[in-house]
Amino acid sequence: MTKTIFRNTFLVGLSVLILCGILFFGVQYSQSREETYNELRQEAVYAERGLLLNGIEYLQSLDRANRVTWIDENGDVLYDAEIPLPAANQKEYAEVLAALTEGEGQGVRASEIGGESTMFYARRCEDGTVLRLSRPLSTVQYALVAVSPVLWVLVLVLLISGVLAFRMSKKIVKPINDLDLDHPDPNIYPELAPLIGKIQEQKLTIQEEVAQRETLRREFSANVSHELKTPLTSISGFAELMAEGVVEEGKVQEFARDIHKESQRLMTLIDDIIKLSRLDEEAAEPEMEPVDLHELSARVLESLRPVAEKQGISLELTGGPAVISGAPQLLSEMVYNLCDNAIKYNRPCGSVTVNVSVLENETRLSVTDTGIGIPPEHQKRVFERFYRVDKSHSKEIGGTGLGLSIVKHGAQYHGARVELSSEPGVGTQIQLIFPRGEEQKSLPQ
Repeated sequence: MTKTIFRNTFLVGLSVLILCGILFFGVQYSQSREETYNELRQEAVYAERGLLLNGIEYLQSLDRANRVTWIDENGDVLYDAEIPLPAANQKEYAEVLAALTEGEGQGVRASEIGGESTMFYARRCEDGTVLRLSRPLSTVQYALVAVSPVLWVLVLVLLISGVLAFRMSKKIVKPINDLDLDHPDPNIYPELAPLIGKIQEQKLTIQEEVAQRETLRREFSANVSHELKTPLTSISGFAELMAEGVVEEGKVQEFARDIHKESQRLMTLIDDIIKLSRLDEEAAEPEMEPVDLHELSARVLESLRPVAEKQGISLELTGGPAVISGAPQLLSEMVYNLCDNAIKYNRPCGSVTVNVSVLENETRLSVTDTGIGIPPEHQKRVFERFYRVDKSHSKEIGGTGLGLSIVKHGAQYHGARVELSSEPGVGTQIQLIFPRGEEQKSLPQ
């Protein structure tokens, strides 16, 4: 910040000095040119008087500070201080023509001798002839050297400006650098009060988020420990009974099936925990590709049909093709968890309907069941990890308690939102609402 303030301040000072220098030397140059013309005009008056009194000898006696040319009314050169006669006709030159017609003329052009830029002044004499005096423009430029000390003054001012800008920028930034973010003083710069307020507000928000994350982490650790302990305790108990030989031969297969069931539950739980951890850490993101939600839902329902038929639950898919950009595996898990819950928490001979619809700005996938429903006081928490509405029946129903958490995190990953509506004894509907950006609108339907 110090560098930025110093650079901007110094550049402003430098720009002002450059503009002042250009203006000063421009005015000085114009003034020097005007003074030179005045000198040539005055000398031309003296030369005319001397010429009328003493003739051409007077012109020959003049010093060579200025070139003197005497021209008749036809433009022929009668005398030139620097070139031998005869010389080219001069009537075509603007200053000579102006002198013949208006009495005097002046201008700057390249001299015919050497091509150097030269200032010319021509005056018509009483006898009709023209006296022209000229001086190289370089003499005007040399006159500017006399004011060259001003350049050193400008350089000195520039150096002083640089030092002052550096000190000023450090002085401005120092209170900001020394600002105590834990106890900021808004009186340092009243203009910073809104910024300090936002910093404090953001700090409080971060602290609340950290505390909330810590609470969730502890709850998650406690829930994981509990959920892992339950199947492990069962497996350990069954195995211990079998190892001590207290299990009847007819019960061995039953115990083995229970051990297999608990181990499968344990593996499913671990697999769900790994999925959630990957979503939390945003590790290796799966590649996004066009996915037809209607086709994906059909495959999910087909895989769950045997489970549904055992409970007499009918499965139905409505709507039509709806292509979005997403991660196929993650979307499949989300739809599977929604449909699996709809079957598990349904009533005998109930139904599960999956609908996929495409609206102008969004794509909706809804899963509706005719199950037991969710009481209002539990609806806000069902997406929390390991949260179960009826813990007493959780073991009978099965599941890890992480299915809806995976749905919630998967929706966040796809920029979608989740909406839940439920009525106890009537059923539940959960909708996944995917925004349709320009890139998704252009996907093939």
